[in-house]
Amino acid sequence: MAGNSFGQVLKITTFGESHGRAIGVVVDGFPAGIPIQLSEIQAALDRRRPGQSHITTQRKETDQVEVLSGIFEGQSTGMPITLVVFNHDARSKDYSHIQDAFRPSHADFTYEAKYGHRDYRGGGRSSARETLARVAAGALIRQWLAPKGVSIQAYVNQIGSIQTTRPYYELDLSLTEKNIVRCPDQALAQKMISLVEETKKAGDSVGGMVTCVISGLPVGLGEPVFDKLHAELAKATLSINACKGFDYGSGFGAAAMLGSEHNDEFVPGIPHPTTKTNHSGGIQGGISNGMDIYFRAAFKPVATIMHDQNSVDKYGNAITIKGKGRHDPCVVPRAVPIVEAMAWLVIGDFWLRKLEKG
Repeated sequence: MAGNSFGQVLKITTFGESHGRAIGVVVDGFPAGIPIQLSEIQAALDRRRPGQSHITTQRKETDQVEVLSGIFEGQSTGMPITLVVFNHDARSKDYSHIQDAFRPSHADFTYEAKYGHRDYRGGGRSSARETLARVAAGALIRQWLAPKGVSIQAYVNQIGSIQTTRPYYELDLSLTEKNIVRCPDQALAQKMISLVEETKKAGDSVGGMVTCVISGLPVGLGEPVFDKLHAELAKATLSINACKGFDYGSGFGAAAMLGSEHNDEFVPGIPHPTTKTNHSGGIQGGISNGMDIYFRAAFKPVATIMHDQNSVDKYGNAITIKGKGRHDPCVVPRAVPIVEAMAWLVIGDFWLRKLEKG
């Protein structure tokens, strides 16, 4: 099975399954001598972990991180860093009824067709539980680059049809963690919570959108032609489970604009020019221009719902799938730290690629 690694100079490889012994990550290429606080990695994992509120899956995992290699006396050694979290609350019996079934909009059919065998316990490798490894790796990179002035912060801007129309710079992003849906628009947060509660009670699920803001970057990150910065951010973000769409800067809205409306005029600045507007989203020609990078990621409703659905089994027989198990009615609040982590991975890799060139 290919496709378990991400990055070029700074590379991660994740391993493990939802109901296996553990989930983990190997981070290769991380600089030596960086002070590492395990408490910061744990704090990031706590933001992603299941069971953190009544609107998330009630699987009870503490997600306690352990270091197997690459960190000694509180600093990175330059060797591969291996982080692991052991699973404790897997209930594999909850999935015995779908051992031979293909759940609608899950990876069951495609995994079976591609590999001829699949781990049906919680989706195995296709489970979003794999993303805890990404969050752990992102927390490492944050400890390296945040002291250099880089900031990456994501928040929920939409759940279902409820969305804030206020741009990120008009919001107080310090309020993001003040509610369980991670929306800094406090007037809308409670409405979002109520919608998720109603959806959960109905045995259904609902999607939404996450906005991410990257600030404090130097000019020059990104590699044309095929390794454009926004292209790598898109790939990283779209690799997250349930992510269905990505746009940055003016995004799809640019299609309805004139060039005279969309162009970002330069103005004098120190140490380099800035732009009067930022429709480019901090990236021009695939390279960071020093302005804030901002992008949005759209997430579909969770595929598992507590309704009977029609499907087929691996033998081609028509069946009825009955909803069972512990699942998020809305994955979006828990996706916030995952989106941030993938952005840290991209920025960290490009940071080292720039350093390699002097």
